[in-house]
Formats: sequence, structure tokens, C-alpha cells
Amino acid sequence: MTSDPLSPATEKLYWTRPQDRTFAATVTAVDGQRLALGRSLFYPEGGGQPCDTGTLAWAGGNGQVTDVQKEGETVWHTVEGQPPEVGAQVTGTLDWARRYRHSQRHTAEHLLAQAFWRVNPAFGVRSVSMRGPECTLDLAGQPGESHVLAAQALLQGALREGLTLETVMVAAGALSAYPLRRPPQVEGEVRVVLFREPGGKVWEASACGGTHLPFGVQAAPVVVLKTERVKGDLTRVTFMAGEEATERLSGVYGQAQAMARGFSVGVERLPERVADLQAELKAAQDTAAALRRQLAAGMLAQAEWNPVPGGRFALLQTPDDLLLPVLEEAGHEPGSLSVVLTAGGRCGAASTLPEYPAQTLLRGWLAQAGGRGGGRPELAQGQAELPEDFRQAVQVWLNALPWPA
Repeated sequence: MTSDPLSPATEKLYWTRPQDRTFAATVTAVDGQRLALGRSLFYPEGGGQPCDTGTLAWAGGNGQVTDVQKEGETVWHTVEGQPPEVGAQVTGTLDWARRYRHSQRHTAEHLLAQAFWRVNPAFGVRSVSMRGPECTLDLAGQPGESHVLAAQALLQGALREGLTLETVMVAAGALSAYPLRRPPQVEGEVRVVLFREPGGKVWEASACGGTHLPFGVQAAPVVVLKTERVKGDLTRVTFMAGEEATERLSGVYGQAQAMARGFSVGVERLPERVADLQAELKAAQDTAAALRRQLAAGMLAQAEWNPVPGGRFALLQTPDDLLLPVLEEAGHEPGSLSVVLTAGGRCGAASTLPEYPAQTLLRGWLAQAGGRGGGRPELAQGQAELPEDFRQAVQVWLNALPWPA
């Protein structure tokens, strides 16, 4: 049965009884798999916060609530299975763990945004996302690392002293009595979310319809993971909060411990050990590069050079890791054209003869052998699908060179 499109408003229990986990309600409308209820604890998706999920049960049936959306003043619940009819009495049960974590994210978003605003009012929030454990604030004003550290320290101090939630419905004309961090994005009566210090002073005030925790400390720890510049003058602050932050930090610390054990050092010395290994790796890479250059020079010295009009030519077969070193060394051979080929078809050309541009020649040979390549007149690289056909194409080109009579 489908209801009248002008569905009645849903009483927002997620505002008035946000800590409840179950509720009773009446089905006021049915639209396919969607149910409208007279009252609901299920928070609908909005404001950067995902919707609640859970179950609905009724006489003779039950179903998982997989999506909750608000249309006008009606909250629609998508359920699996055969839905009940209009007028049915249902009992709803929230997935409380999901609700709690969403509330931790949203509480942390308010408090962290306020902390940045207190560090510098230029750091105003432009958009937020709390759709996953890694949440984001897009801030104006381009905060840097020092601002991040200052905001985190400020928030930690406020959480330590204690912040308590209060929500009030405020008429548009009375909003000036509240120190809102930014103007409300809706008109008319507005739900204002306040976090007060122990003495009653407002620490954070925002117009918001989301779910939050009664005490700010329940969102701790609030951890900034990174910042990155995004479009315009916006800086994206990625953070985690509460249980999700604890799990992430615990997991990262466990990985660090395992790595430290492998290096026979304590976790506190892990950065030092990694820096030592990086230095050793850099030294080994430099040594290997020098050896490759020596091998490349030796290969060129022993190459079979043949005359071509205006200079000399060599075709060399090399391992993959020597292709570029040989080409680079060949680029220092005066009056020469060098062609290098590997068993797997990687190829290249280096020319110090302007009349034999490496890029043009390589593309022509690859057109006959299958493959693609590019570069500059002095040096070009590519990949031949048929290495022997590439070699043959080079030979045909050599045979066709015009020699003076």
C-alpha cells in the first residue's frame, strides 16, 4: 500500500531522545520498501553524517533498516523484506555501535572546528565529511602545521576540563544571543548545538541537526592525521575520533612494535633506525648506479662500431637494467648513433649526429616492429613487441643509407 504523497511529519526522537536505543512508532506511509513513521530514533543522512541503521519489528515480521532519508519533514526508512502496512505498530532498534561512532565523529568535528577558529578566525569551515572513519574539515585561511598543533592542544585542554552538550531550538530572530561559529544554513527556527564549559560558558555553538554525545570527552581522542591543500585557498584537515581513532592508533603502534622488534630496537628508536637504513640504501643505490655506468662505458668501448655517412654506428644488446645507462653514456660519444635493444624488447637510441635524430629514427623502426616510443633528437626510448623485427628494421635502414659515389 502506498500512502498519500503529502506524508505527515516525523517526530525527531533522534533530537529529543538521542541516547535511547529503542522506540515504538506507527507506520504512517509506505512507498515500496520505504516506510514513514510517526516518530523515529533513526537519524537520516545529512550534514556530512551517514544515516543510522538497525531493525524494525512488527506483528508477524521484521526487517533490517538499510537507509534513512529525510524528505521535507518526513523521515523514510528503507527496510529489507516485505514491509508492514500503514497503521502497523513497529518497534525500532538502533545499531547503537554505529550511532555512537557517528556521534563521536560529529562531536569531534564541532570541537575541532571550534579549536581551529579559536586559533585564527580566518580558519572558517567551508565543508565537512564524516562518511568514514577518516573525517575531513575543509578550512579557509590555509592553516599550517603550527596551527594544527595549537588547535589540537587547545581542544585537548578543553576536553580535559570538561565540555557538556546542550541543544536548544532557537527562533531566527533570537540567534544573535548565541556565539555561532558560522551562520546557519537553514531558515526559520534553528536547532543550536552548544558545548558548555564547567562554569556554563559556551565553548562551541553551531546550528546543526546531527547527533552528538552528551560529554565532549566521549569523542576523545581527536587526532589530526594530515592536512592537504585543495581547490582555491582551502586546506583539508583529515582527522579521526573516539573508538575509531583509538583502534587506528593502536593498530599503527602494534605495527611499529613488530617492525621495531625486527630491527632489534625499541619503538622510540624506530625513526632513527629507519633513517640509518635509508642512508645505507642510498649509499648502495649510488654504488650500484656507479657500477652500471662503468659497465655501460665498458660495453660501449667494446662495441662493434660501423661507419655511417657522417659518423659511426653501433647496435648493442644489453640487460634491462643497463639500457638507460648505456644510452646515457652513448650520448657522450661524439659523432655517433647508438641503438640499444634488450631481450624483452625495450629499446632506445642515442645520437650525437644532428642528421640522425634518435626520436624520429626510433619511431620509424618501432612502426615496423610493433610498439611505441618517444623522446628527444638526442635520446629516445620505447618498447618493441617483436624485438627481432626491430633489429631487422634497423638493419634495413642501415642498408638503405646513401653513400657518396
